[in-house]
Amino acid sequence: MEVAVASRTLAVWEHRKVVGLLVRRDLKVKYQQSVLGYAWTMLEPLALTLVYFFVFGIVLQADRGMPEEAPGGYILFLVAGILPWTTFGAILSEAPRAMITHSKLITTMKVPREIFPMATVGTKFIEYLLTWPVLLIFVFALGGRFSWEGMLLWLPLAIVLTFTFGLGVTLFLASVNVLLRDVERLTRILTRLLFYGSAILFPAAMVLDADAVPGWAKTVYELNPLMGIFQMHRTVWFPGFEELTPSPLALTSAVVGSILMLVIGYWTFRRLEMSVLKEL
Repeated sequence: MEVAVASRTLAVWEHRKVVGLLVRRDLKVKYQQSVLGYAWTMLEPLALTLVYFFVFGIVLQADRGMPEEAPGGYILFLVAGILPWTTFGAILSEAPRAMITHSKLITTMKVPREIFPMATVGTKFIEYLLTWPVLLIFVFALGGRFSWEGMLLWLPLAIVLTFTFGLGVTLFLASVNVLLRDVERLTRILTRLLFYGSAILFPAAMVLDADAVPGWAKTVYELNPLMGIFQMHRTVWFPGFEELTPSPLALTSAVVGSILMLVIGYWTFRRLEMSVLKEL
């Protein structure tokens, strides 16, 4: 098993240029014949942020778990969560069709099939980097700050775990959806549930400190790997605030959950590979 994995990994590395070509092609197709082009990468999450700020920040007062002295306040909290979520949500949206979209290439090119789900995730990684100007504008405009611990520890860890988890999910969904097309519809429902269950719109403290929520439910809430991952993304801009830093349980769940998702996704992908090729 270890030899097979090492062999496939080496084969993927040898064909890494193919991944780059697929990523460039996907980005070119996405922005061609678009007047605003790259600007949409920034405008979409910005529009979402403003809508959620009005609904949850002003109307529903979902910022109650925010420390009063937190720099940038609730709106920076939203931006720091929505930008990485937009990327991850896009991965979930396109993951089920990662193999179907490239069916002609898969059946004609002699390359490791893992390359195609990797290209899907790679494209979203580039788009994530393109959203950084929006985030930095909010950070500087709202008086946000960062620490070297956040930039050198939390941010790299958050990015690695986001795309590790995303790659695992893509490998899993891309292979299963070819054989069972209902998966694509189920993924849409799951995406919405994960959005509201990963503390994107409100601090996790609102749930963890609520007396009405039983202890077991709080534990299950913290076991969601995405909650810890998105808390890491925010910790970069809110150093020193324990309420906005992932707990040991959330941190452990994020790391272990991401690695486990990648293992499950890759195992499923390899196990179903021949069946998927027959269907394509």
